[in-house]
Amino acid sequence: MQKPFEQLGQMRNIVRQFTPNWFAVTMGTGVVALIVSEFPIMKSLTWQLGTGLWYLNIILFVLFGVLYALRWIYFPTEAKQIFRHPIMSLFLGAIPMALATIVNGFLKYGTVLYGDVAIHIAETLWYVDVILALLVAWVVPFAMFQHQEHALQNMTAMWLLPIVACEVAAGSGGLLVGHLLANTHAVTILLGSYVLWGISVLPAFAILSLLMLRLVLHRVPEKEQALSSWLALGPIGTGAFALLVLGQQAPTVLASVGFAELGQFFQHAGIFASLILLGFGLWWFGVAVISTVYHALQDLPFNLGWWGLTFPLGVFTLAILNLAQQLQLGFIYTLGYAFAMLLMMLWLLVATQTARGFYQGHLFFSPCLKNYLEKG
Repeated sequence: MQKPFEQLGQMRNIVRQFTPNWFAVTMGTGVVALIVSEFPIMKSLTWQLGTGLWYLNIILFVLFGVLYALRWIYFPTEAKQIFRHPIMSLFLGAIPMALATIVNGFLKYGTVLYGDVAIHIAETLWYVDVILALLVAWVVPFAMFQHQEHALQNMTAMWLLPIVACEVAAGSGGLLVGHLLANTHAVTILLGSYVLWGISVLPAFAILSLLMLRLVLHRVPEKEQALSSWLALGPIGTGAFALLVLGQQAPTVLASVGFAELGQFFQHAGIFASLILLGFGLWWFGVAVISTVYHALQDLPFNLGWWGLTFPLGVFTLAILNLAQQLQLGFIYTLGYAFAMLLMMLWLLVATQTARGFYQGHLFFSPCLKNYLEKG
């Protein structure tokens, strides 16, 4: 039997090869933790399962954070090469998005387990998340403009990763406001979250337009990036979810500063806009499924990109379930639970493959390091 990490030899090589695409694992696990307790049956069991997955997600995030920090400490020159790599640099956006799932977990599970202290922790982590999301949203695109080489035929939906983090933070801001007193501080977070939504969603839709052009002109991506099409659901689902949770809190929060009617408008506009966005997401979902089946019929090797099956579908599912909760319509709940079941099955598949690859060590590979060594 192959020993753990035999292919890389020692822990030092794991640190040297560690890349931020591992944070996609915590993104996917985190969103599953938030959804699993939404099922209306066996609430006690699903709540415990969701709590357990949330704790696991925290452990994974800390582990990956330590490994990536050690890479910057011990191999700073090699670590900096990520800004020159046209694919791996995009995964820096996975770090704030993974953190957001932990923030949301504190608000969902932590408040029940630890009381008000969980809200204070979530608020502090939310501000950290916003700073990270903004830095990634500015720095990574600049690196793409200045230090990397790109071509339309090589473009994939992974271009969305550094952009979407801000709207994920916006959605977390909406959830956070629901646990705060309705005062000027809450108003600041609410309105700031709408700004974060604009920073993210509008550039994301520009990227989606380019992506459709690329697919028409140059066909679907190669098998190594075949599942990247699922990432298109990310900004659409998160955009709808953020509008719903922000709109849900807007009437109460804005009434505290004399803008109750504006708050009502935000709520109604959020529901209307989310319906349109979810319809757009269903179209992309169909495209992603057909593209995946096309490649699966030939050959679809496993890599960490498979985690693109989880988080985008997860936030899309969260948006549907939140819409059902606000409208209290049974058929929307049914649709949301169907997507949730699909998400659970995909997560089990990807998590099993990832655990095997982690144990064997062959998933630890830094393409930006390879390029650096070849040039050096």
